[in-house]
Amino acid sequence: MQRKGARGSGGHDVEGVVDELYATPPSAFVSRREELAAEAKADGRVEDARLIHAARRPTLAAWAANLLLRSQPAESQRFLELGRALREAYRTLDADGIKELSDQRSSIVSALSRQAAALAREAGHRLSGAAQQDLASTLRAVLADQDAADRWAAGRLESALTPPADFPSGTAATADAAQKPARAPTAPRSSRTRAKDELAERRRQRQEQLAQARKTAATADQRLRRQRAEQVDADASLQQTRDRHAQARQQVSAAEEQLRKAREEFQRAEHEQQEAEARCQAAADAVTRSERAAQEAAQEVERLTGPVR
Repeated sequence: MQRKGARGSGGHDVEGVVDELYATPPSAFVSRREELAAEAKADGRVEDARLIHAARRPTLAAWAANLLLRSQPAESQRFLELGRALREAYRTLDADGIKELSDQRSSIVSALSRQAAALAREAGHRLSGAAQQDLASTLRAVLADQDAADRWAAGRLESALTPPADFPSGTAATADAAQKPARAPTAPRSSRTRAKDELAERRRQRQEQLAQARKTAATADQRLRRQRAEQVDADASLQQTRDRHAQARQQVSAAEEQLRKAREEFQRAEHEQQEAEARCQAAADAVTRSERAAQEAAQEVERLTGPVR
């Protein structure tokens, strides 16, 4: 399902680079493409740069389909095998086989669509209702059309695929097969026996494929339920973290306000201290002057009260 990486100039796996690019979320696709192309050009790999730059950004649904293919290779391979079995049953007008396989088509497409949507959400992109419809349409096209299956298996879808209008549902296929004119019984008995044996073998193989497809669907549903539970836990943890962050922010704001007030109080106290020190110094200077004046006055009194000469 994964292509063998073609080596570009200098031994670089340019095909692998392009494959990885198509698994890049569409919002980052163009910038990543230009970055990779510039790196290739700077290394002198002009042809590699051209191939990388030729990549076109996928739609959100196409990217999710590419992501599903790369993230779940085993389930994707079984899905491709189911498509081959369904197309073979339709080609041979095996009504029972068509009905059995078609009955599973809807549930498997639904399960894989949910799984791809979950992968996209984990990558940071929630699919809209329209994108989910395009994704389901792409998966139905993969089951119905060999060309669509090949395009998806390449892992480089750029847009959603559309299933062919003439591919029947299980009920319609059964009706079509029932209306098919019976062939004239001109073949020898040995030929009819071989045909029955071949039909029985094809049915047995399809039963195995059907059982595997059911197992795939069940596994996908279990994984989806587990991922949803993990998502619930993650959402709860995120909410708790946000609450703690908001509380811490409030505490920081309160502490900053308290610090601001303390600084203002400190500045006022410092100013008052400076004023008090100035008053204290002025008073000390006044005392010194008064003491000097008193001393001088006392000396003058003593001089005047002494004997006159």
